[in-house]
Order: sequence, then structure tokens, then C-alpha cells
Amino acid sequence: MAEKQHMNLIFIGHIDHGKSTTVGRLLYDTKAISEQDMKKMKEEVAKYNRPSFEFAFVMDQLKEERERGITIDIMHRDFQTPKYYFTIIDAPGHRDFVKNMITGASQADAAVLVVSCVDGVQSQTREHAYLAKVLGINQLIVGLNKIDAANYDKAKYEDAKSKVSDLLKTVGYDVSKMLFVPYSALEGINVSEKSDKLSWYNGPTLLAALDMFVVPQKPVDKPLRLPIQDVYSIAGFGTVPVGRVETGVMKPGDQVVVMPGGAKTEIKSIEMHHQQLQQAEPGDNVGFNVKNIDKKDIKRGDVIGPVTSPPTVAQEFTAQIVVINHPTAIAPGYTPVFHIHTAQIAATITEIVEKKDPKTGQTVQKNPEFIKNGDVAIVRIKPSKPIVVEKYGDFPHLGRFAIRDMGQTVAAGVVLDVTKK
Repeated sequence: MAEKQHMNLIFIGHIDHGKSTTVGRLLYDTKAISEQDMKKMKEEVAKYNRPSFEFAFVMDQLKEERERGITIDIMHRDFQTPKYYFTIIDAPGHRDFVKNMITGASQADAAVLVVSCVDGVQSQTREHAYLAKVLGINQLIVGLNKIDAANYDKAKYEDAKSKVSDLLKTVGYDVSKMLFVPYSALEGINVSEKSDKLSWYNGPTLLAALDMFVVPQKPVDKPLRLPIQDVYSIAGFGTVPVGRVETGVMKPGDQVVVMPGGAKTEIKSIEMHHQQLQQAEPGDNVGFNVKNIDKKDIKRGDVIGPVTSPPTVAQEFTAQIVVINHPTAIAPGYTPVFHIHTAQIAATITEIVEKKDPKTGQTVQKNPEFIKNGDVAIVRIKPSKPIVVEKYGDFPHLGRFAIRDMGQTVAAGVVLDVTKK
């Protein structure tokens, strides 16, 4: 049988709406975790006195998380549907952890937005929906969870559905063909099996809905871009950087340059899941061995590209941003932290060029003095030190970013133009 195509999937949504439980149920229903694991989790759950949490425990494997009952780090788990092989990137819903969600969303091919039928749209539902759109996730399913707590009531489902639809339209999604799936992760209703309790619903189960996603085309024809996530020094091997190929192809023997620093090197070997690769393609998370290069010459946030087409180092750049969550307003001179690919850097918004209408994209005001929550604007940005930034149109993964300040995501955006250093 031919190998199934692979997709990275992210679950997003408000903290208490059941993302982890949904993921746990999917893993259990697709036999990605065993009865035995499930039993262990039930015992653990009893110990912590959180009876409905056993599925969530699949993902929340850190003891600290169990005690606090929230999801912190990103966990990667795999499962298979009839059509695809999925890697789940579990995005934390707790607001302190949005930067993990940003790292996660920038790797995702598709998303499931989990919303409780009982509580409907909450602050993080809104924040995650904006982020997903800005970070370039175009394929989205809405999972309307906790239909059991809503007594399997069609009216409650329709109400939640219409409120989520309104939100997604505002953000810029086309909801006309979007799937809204009512289910109960806790009871296992309509996750992988249909149920009489939802006789009024004639759409797919959550699992069947996942198979309606489309695998995105791999940008293999573009020049190589690989943002560095970590760098290890391994005895006998020397320097081993780790990262995900975003565009292009990387092969042993390639002559590459590390930007913004400019160190040149040759790729000696490439490894993924402890196997040597003859080439790495977009989506591959790889470790690779480089010639004569010191750990000081390469670090997280750097980007590797061919010597013939080096990654762009920005003097400044122009971007379209949406303000999601700022307590007052953003004015020129504001210097928050920008999270762009794997880099984090302080940068200053030097000018607000114009404010746009989020629904139509028309210019509403030239050079406003400030922008506030819900505003979409074109701004100029000056990084505090050299950093690789690419136009979103050329290299989407290196041209989208989140702006964080005071422990939260205040805005997110895409890069329209770059002035090279």
C-alpha cells in the first residue's frame, strides 16, 4: 500500500473548551494510544481528582501541567485517518503560552478550532482565530465540543455555530464551505462514530471531516530557507543545527550561508528520525551536520539558504498588522518583541502608514496617530539588530509574525516589503 500523505494539524481555541480532551479522544479512537495508556491515565486522573481529564492527560505529560490542569508546552503526537497521516501540534490555550501557539501555527497545514457549545466564543477563541488567519492557516474546521453538556440540543449548536461564523467572517475566513462539527470528546459522540443522540445532524464525524483537508503543495522550486530552532555540539560530529525546511530542497554537499551572520559552510549530512536523508524537503524537521563552523556562528533564529540566493537581512520592513489585544493603543516609537519564524527580536514601529477597513481592505485613514484593538494597519518596522525577514508573498513562513508585550500577543502581521541591509 502506498504511504499516506502527511499533514501537520493544530488544535486551537479557548482554554477550557476541551482541546486536549478532543486530541486524546482522537488518538484513542484511532488506536494511536492503547487501552493500557488509557487505564494509566484514568488512575492518574483519579489521583488528582479531575475526573473528566483523562484524555487531556494524553497531551499534558508534564507533572506541573497535571497539577495546574493546563497545557503548557507543545506536544507532538501522530495518528492516522483512512486517508492521511497526521502529526498533531497541540497549541496551548492558556494565554501565557501564546508564543508556543505561534511556533505551532507557523508549522501547521490545517487547524481545528475547538469551541464549547455551552460557552461559545470567548476571548481566546477570538485571539486564536485571528492568529490562525494571520499566520497563514487557510484550512479550518470548527469543532463544537461539549454537545453532551448542551443536552444534544440542536438550537444550542446552531447558536454557537452562528456566533463562531460571525467571528470567522470578521477575521477574513470564507465560512460558506467550512465544516462545523458538533461532538462530545468526553462521551466519544460524533468524534469517530455517528450517534442517534445527534439524529438532527447529517454532516461528517470529526474524524471524517479531517479527511476533507487538502495537502498543501510543497514549495520545492523556491530557494532553500531553513530557520534554525536549536544548535547542538555532538562529540565526533561537531556542530549539528536543527530546524524545519520551509522552502526548497537541502542535500548533502550544498554550499550554504547562515544569515544574518554570513558564515558560509557545506552541508555534510542530514538526518531525520535517526535516518540519513539524501534530501530534505519542505515540512521536514531535520538535524544536519555542517563543516568547519563554530557554535557561535549559528544560533536559534538564524536562517540557512543557498550561497547563490542568501536569506534577506532586513534594515527595515513594511507589514500589515492586526491589533488583537493591546490595553491602550499603539503609536510610532512603540518597541515590543517580534516573533518571526524561530527568531525573537525587539523592533520599533517607526511609522503607521495607513489604517484599513478589515472587511474591505480599503484605506480608512492615512498616517493615524495611533491604532487600537481590532484595527488593521500598514506599519514600518525597524529591528533592533540584524534579522532575516522575507516578504510573505515570497516565503510565507518567514514573512509572518506575532507581536508580544506584557506576556500577551498584542498584534500579528504579514510582511509586505523588505528594505535590505
